[in-house]
Amino acid sequence: MSEVTRTVIVRSAPLSRRTFKVFVELEGMYRNMVEQLVLYAVDNGITKFTRLKAERYREVRSLYPQLPSHYAYTACQDAAERAHSFLRLRRMGRARKAYPEVRSVSIWLDDHLWRAEGLTSISMATHRGRVRVSIELNKHFLRYVNRGWRLASEARVKLDRRERRLIFYLAFRKEVSEYRPKVYVTVDVNEDAEAVLIDGVVYLFETDLSRVTLGYYYRRKRVQERYDKVYGPGSRPARRVFRRLSNNERVLKREIRWKLATLIVREAAKRQAAIVLERLGREPANHMIERIKDPQLRHRIFQAAFKGMQRAIE
Repeated sequence: MSEVTRTVIVRSAPLSRRTFKVFVELEGMYRNMVEQLVLYAVDNGITKFTRLKAERYREVRSLYPQLPSHYAYTACQDAAERAHSFLRLRRMGRARKAYPEVRSVSIWLDDHLWRAEGLTSISMATHRGRVRVSIELNKHFLRYVNRGWRLASEARVKLDRRERRLIFYLAFRKEVSEYRPKVYVTVDVNEDAEAVLIDGVVYLFETDLSRVTLGYYYRRKRVQERYDKVYGPGSRPARRVFRRLSNNERVLKREIRWKLATLIVREAAKRQAAIVLERLGREPANHMIERIKDPQLRHRIFQAAFKGMQRAIE
């Protein structure tokens, strides 16, 4: 038997301004602790949570005595993971700055800082006492609850300032028996189609990702030409449109990848098969474009996200 973990996202109901302000203050204090811990960890080459906690816990805890003590504990976990990732990138020569930036913050919670109250609300410990928020159930959450998965003690929460909501990342765990494959399903990842060998027959699943990439490429080009004439290069309205187009493109490609991955995995599970994937290496796109001069084709290859497809299947 082995244990499997899955993460489910649920959103809180819209909060009042007064209640949401409590979580904004909490996030600010948590962010400050993580920033200081990350700087210290990178300076001293610390990648282990236990060492970082032993050296900095008391000092960080004294910064905000009004906070529950376990926020300092989870901030050490968060910072150690960020420092470990940054130091690994620096060893590979891929770090562009001397220190990592703490841009997006999700507050790490342990079993002392939160608890589920039934299926409809979550209670969180804050510097203003415990605050209870209602959550909006979704099919994904109920599917895990009804299939015997148990809610783990750790969780994360992010703030949605636009809608004044909390976004909870809840972990579910379940004991599963060992999967012993009887046959194999092989998958070859390409730009526009995925070739899958099932029961000796090759199936070609078309994705048309190149059309999606080129479509958004030409839309950005037209927007840039039009807005540069009116507002000048690098204008804020143009950047706003680019962000929206990039988000739409990312969502569409992700939906295509996940639908195809679900189909492949479902067929493999029916046959109790193992899935064999090509070993692409660390940066497959860089090797593919070494001899390609056409900028449009280079862009398509970079946007194909071959490893993204493999990760979805995994």
